[in-house]
Parts: sequence; C-alpha cells; structure tokens
Amino acid sequence: MLFDTQIRPAVIHDKDIPLTHAAELLGRDLEGLTGTAPKLSGDLKACGTVCIVITTLDSPLSKRLVKQGTIDLSALSGQWERYGRAVITTPDQTIVLISGSDTRGAVWGVMDLTRELGVSPWEWWADVTPRRVDRLTLKSGSILSDAPTVKYRGIFLNDEDWGLQPWAAKTFETNTKDIGPKTYAKIFELMWRLKANTIWPAMHDSTKPFYQIKGNPEMARDYAIVVGTSHAEPMMRNNVREWDKAKNGDFNFFTNPERMISYWRERVQEVKGFENIYSVGVRGVHDSAMEGAETPEQARDAVAEVIGIQRDLLARAQKKPAIQIPQALTLYKEVLDVYKAGLNVPDDITLVWPDDNYGYIHQLSTPDEAKRSGGAGVYYHISYWGRPHDYLWLGTTHPALIREQMQRAHVTGAHDIWIVNVGDIKPAEYLTQYFLDLAFDAKAFDATPRDHLMAWSAQQFGADQAAEITDILTDYYDLAWERRPEFMGWSQTEPTTPTRQSDYIGSDGSEAQARIGAYAALTARSEAVAAKLPEDRQPAFFELALYPVRSAANLNARILKLDLAAFYARQSRATVANSLSAEARAAHDGIVADAETYNTQLGGKWRHMMDMAPRRLPVFNAPAFPVYAAANPTTDKPLPKPVAPVAITYNTEVAKVVTIPAAFTTSPDWQIVPGLGSLGQSLRARLDLKPQGFTTATPATYRFDTRTDGTATLKIIALPVHALTSQSGVKVAVSIDDQPPVILDFETVGRSDEWKQNVLSNNAVRELTGLKLKPGRHTLKLYALDPGVIIDRFEVRFDGARARYGAVK
Repeated sequence: MLFDTQIRPAVIHDKDIPLTHAAELLGRDLEGLTGTAPKLSGDLKACGTVCIVITTLDSPLSKRLVKQGTIDLSALSGQWERYGRAVITTPDQTIVLISGSDTRGAVWGVMDLTRELGVSPWEWWADVTPRRVDRLTLKSGSILSDAPTVKYRGIFLNDEDWGLQPWAAKTFETNTKDIGPKTYAKIFELMWRLKANTIWPAMHDSTKPFYQIKGNPEMARDYAIVVGTSHAEPMMRNNVREWDKAKNGDFNFFTNPERMISYWRERVQEVKGFENIYSVGVRGVHDSAMEGAETPEQARDAVAEVIGIQRDLLARAQKKPAIQIPQALTLYKEVLDVYKAGLNVPDDITLVWPDDNYGYIHQLSTPDEAKRSGGAGVYYHISYWGRPHDYLWLGTTHPALIREQMQRAHVTGAHDIWIVNVGDIKPAEYLTQYFLDLAFDAKAFDATPRDHLMAWSAQQFGADQAAEITDILTDYYDLAWERRPEFMGWSQTEPTTPTRQSDYIGSDGSEAQARIGAYAALTARSEAVAAKLPEDRQPAFFELALYPVRSAANLNARILKLDLAAFYARQSRATVANSLSAEARAAHDGIVADAETYNTQLGGKWRHMMDMAPRRLPVFNAPAFPVYAAANPTTDKPLPKPVAPVAITYNTEVAKVVTIPAAFTTSPDWQIVPGLGSLGQSLRARLDLKPQGFTTATPATYRFDTRTDGTATLKIIALPVHALTSQSGVKVAVSIDDQPPVILDFETVGRSDEWKQNVLSNNAVRELTGLKLKPGRHTLKLYALDPGVIIDRFEVRFDGARARYGAVK
C-alpha cells in the first residue's frame, strides 16, 4: 500500500493522554519522513484523504469505524496489550485504523507502524534520524497482533552517576538539575519504541528519588508506564535518600518496626492512584542484607512477617484484596538464601530470579514453582557496579549469552516480569533492544544472535553495510567475551586492588600481540565503514559501533603494549620497548579524544553522557609510560611484521596442545548453542533433560590425534552457568579412551574466589591430570548429567606446553 508524501495525512486519536502522546510521536515521525507535519486531532471530522486513527477497542471512535468497515476485532476483547490494524477505504478516503485491546496495545500498533515506515527506535537516543522518502509504504491487509510473551518488560536505570544523571542535570534538564520529567519523557518514549512497559527508576545517591521530583510519577502515568522498584527498594521507597536515620532511627525491623511500617504506609498511600508493581520484603538501607538478622532462619521469619504487613498496607490503601495488586519479590543476593531457607511467599507474588550480576542466572523455577499464580520473572544485568569488578563503561555482554540465558527463563515459564539493568542506557543500546525484543516476542529466539544483529544493523545503517557492521560487532563481542575491556587490568574492586601484568603475556608475548592485532584490524574495518556511510549516519555509527570498538581496542592496546614493553625491556630490547611505550601513550590519548568527541558532537547533545573512567578504578588510570635505556645491539631489533595465523586443525596436536571444540559433535542429550563461547558455538545439555547418571546418558563422542608420548592434562572448559533449578546441578562426566567416566561438578559457592575468576574470564575449568597418552588416535566421551551445563572446549595439554590465557583460534 503506497501513500504519496505530497498528501498531508491526518492522525486522529482518542483524547486520553497516552494516545495523544502516541499521536504526537507518530506525527513527528511522519514529518521526519515526509517533511510535512500531519494534522493531529481527536475528531474524525478532521480526517482528509488519508488518515491514521489511533484508538482502543472499547472507545466510540473504534466502534464506529469497526461498524463502518465491517471489521472483526472481537478477538482483542479482554486481551493484554494487543492491537488490530485494518484499512478502511471509500472512493474519497483511506483510513488506517489501529485499535488496541488496551492503551498500550494501541501504542504498540503505532510503534510497529513507525518501524514499518522506516523509523528506527534509536532515532533520538542514538541519532538514527529518519530519512525523507517519496512514498510511504505499508503492508496491505489486516493485522491482529499476538499478546507479548512477557507481561511486564522493562529497564532498570542504575549506576547513573557517570552518565545519565550528569547529562540530565547539566545538559538536558538544567532547570531540574536531575533526572526529572523531561528526561523521563524521553526515556519513556524510547521504551515505547522498544515496546517496554515497566521502569525501575534511577535510585543512586547521586540522583534525587523518583517520587521527590514533581512530575515524575505523572509522566509515567501519561506514558502508561508501569513503575516498579529494585530489589533494594520495597514499597516504592528509595531508602538511600528517603530514610533519615537521624529522624527515624535504624532501618531495623527487629528494633524499629513501627517507624518502618509508617514509612511504607506513607508511600503506599501516595502512589495508590498509579500503575505500579510493588517490591515486597525487606533488606538493608541500600544494596545490603537485612539489618539485625543473625541467621537465614531469623531473616526468613522476619521477611515473612514483613510481607504480610506490606500486603495489608496495600490492601487498605487500594481498598481491594492484595491478591489483585501486582507484587514481586526479587531473590537477589542474600534474599535467595532466605528463600532457600524455607520462606513462604504468597502464591500471587511474582518470584523474580536474578543473574549473578555477570549474566548467568542463579536458578529458575521448578515445575511446582512455575505453577504459582504470580508466576516468575528475571532481573538481568548488562551493566554492573561491584565485585569482583565493574563493567559500566562499554556494553560488552555477548548477545549469544543473553539469548541462551533468557531462553532458559522462557522454557522454565518465567513470563511475568523481565527487567534488564541498562546502567546509563548508552552505550548499551543494541543489548537493551535485543533483551526487550526477546521479551516481547519469543519467536525472536528462533533467529541466531547473528541474524538478529544483521537485521538490526540494516535497520540503523542500511542493507549495503549491514553484513560488515554485523561482522565487526560480532568480533567486538567475541573479543570482550574472552576478557571485557574493564577487566584487562587484572585488578578487582570492593576491595580495590592495583592492576598487574596481563595473563596474555605468556612465554613469548605472542598471545598479547595477536590480541592487539585483532583489535587493530577491527578498528581499521570500523573506520572504513564510517568513511563509507553518508553524513546523516556518521553520529549514529560513532555512538553505536565506532566508539565502543575503538575504545575497547585502545584500552587493550595501552595495557598490552605496556606489558610487552616491560617484557622486551627485560631482554634489553630498549628500542622495541620504547616504541611500544609510545604506542601505549597514543592509545590512551585516543581513549581521551574519543570520549571528548562523544560528548561534543552534534553541538554537545550528549555532553556529560560519556565518562571514560567510571568509578575511577585503577584500570582506567593513565599509567606511567616509561622510557627504557641500555639497549643490547645484538637483540634490540624491531618486531617482525605480524603474519597471518596458521590455520588450526582442531582435534590434532599443535604446540603440544590439542584443542577440541565441544560443539564439534553432539548427541540426543546435547544441543549446539550458536554464537556462544570462545570458538563461535558451544554445547549445552538439553534444558528438558532430567538429572541422570552417566550409565543412562548418551555421550557426545570426540576423536583426536596426538604425537607426543608423555603425561598430559585434560582441561574441560565450561561456561560458568549455574544450576537450571533447585532440583538440578552443574555436573557432567568425562571418560578418555578406555578409562571409566569421571564425574565433574562445576558448581561454585557464593562469591568465592573461584566464582570471581570464572565470571571475569567466562570460563569454568575442571581438570583430569596425570594422563598417560601414547601417540595416535584417542577417544573422549562427554556425558550430560544435569540440564543446561554448557561446555565450550577441551584442551589436552602435554607437559611443557606454552602458557596461554585464551583459546587457540
């Protein structure tokens, strides 16, 4: 269906505020596409030759048009967030009707329409500005949308101290000097474009609490956004800045229950007219354990009592049973231990399962838990402040990990709440959209991560560059999978430790040189794409691709080149060492320059949004760039030019090591996970597998050849996933040649040192040592004992093999 852009369309809408905003958004998009602002009206009489009508199913406007066009939208009655779209034509007029089963259903109809017309969800937040077209094209025929897969889908604005809050306060909303209604209006508009309906507002000490800024809750209401709060904010209370200890005493339910109950009652009464999801339970003032509880059992009993009191407060405030009021309990950190201690949670409260802050979900619902009327949800991080190390700067969580982990949530029935911690929103734009796309429509799981990224790249930058941009971003995520840029200092935080030499500096420095080369090639490819893109896509490409790629490359180059400089200086190769030190300084200067460009381009639109050193952790500090002396004339020669890597034949010994990708084979108990792991795909024990012994398992079988006659170690390298549910574990069994199978357990305890190293490297390793392997053909068998265990690769390492940090590629 084509519409000539010379025809000025009208946008007719129901007169409620959210649909008025939806009509205004559509009007701006149409103006961006055609150069002409459409007429906006709440009166069908204003409809000219072409008009778009935005309404809800039960409104008089919708009923009139349905009757006029003999359209059947009865299937939408009583549905959650669905819409119908139909075209009504007469000799003089064409009407595109978007009718929602409810307000948000109508909004999603508008958002799908703008995408179909060619407007990116990132048109404002990443400057993918709409392009002028000669004709507007829509699919012909009627559309009846499905209900969203996940009922409440949204974002948590968090750790906003270095980006979103200073940008809002100093650049975008200078009258409020904080994240106020003007900023939230833009955030809510982005959420609409991503078809998200739930917000956990920013809540750090740097930000004035959401309910203390006039207009914030009203703006959420005007955009039909559901407001919830994080695991640390029960009863819509931001304790960090709202609990006055001098006035109220300790935040301790054992010693000060009356004041805490009064504090909750005040907020519950204040917000009773808004659409909210209430976090229940009690923790410390901020992200800390419940004050006063000395044992999990004592905490369990107190939390149960608190939840009962909170439900009574809600019921009294809203004058209806608590079972009719959306509530959630996020089982974060110690709250999960309290739950495991036998906490009795009312059946209608949604259990929200968290990840471990690094992208691995702790556990999900058992079949019995999945039957609860409140259902289940997930709280997931793509940005994090905390131990063992932050990753707040660049969006580097691998899309394939997001897909795999959220697929677990989907198949175990977590369909009620999905919240993703997006930090400052930028530069995690793509990851945010991918998470929310999976939440809105489970059919998105059918596409590989690469396919989704390809479609997204085409939407932002056009089909002609989409493949190359997809390859670039895939390589960017792959390199960060091995080690995030923020983790390259091999330091930790809480407590903060100094940086040390990278583990990429092995016996000869070749692994570090290869990583530097990979990032340099990636940067060159990114810059080549940037040079080809038209001017109107330059800012967007810088924000969405070039900035994160080049900044990650420069931080890796600065760190690894300084390590290599010290390495060569110890060999008295001062000329090489000094050259590397100078290149490291240039890399740091590049980080500084790109952050400045980010904050000053487009007339300073994003000034104060990008901080190259959040929390000022040691990895970001400008180091000393030493100058070395005392060269050795016989060894102090320039480094050879990099050569293309020799093709690796897997399953065959190279440098006393055999690398065996786990996904080289499979069995009925295993399935391949595309895009995930150090070698491009991994092997996962089926999610529907029942825990079993190796005698009933069907093994995945591998064959490999060795040439060395000696003692070897078999390393089984898994992803650091957790047990799928409380009824399973993280076990496999392995046998080599004719040896009996050995059971290996990958489970870690709490925030142990092992867990910390696992999440920093995305590896979990178990070893079989002292293997006597003769030259020739060998057989390795892998048995799945628990569902969801993911194996990345195997390495057979003979004594004397060169040390490596990453996989042989």
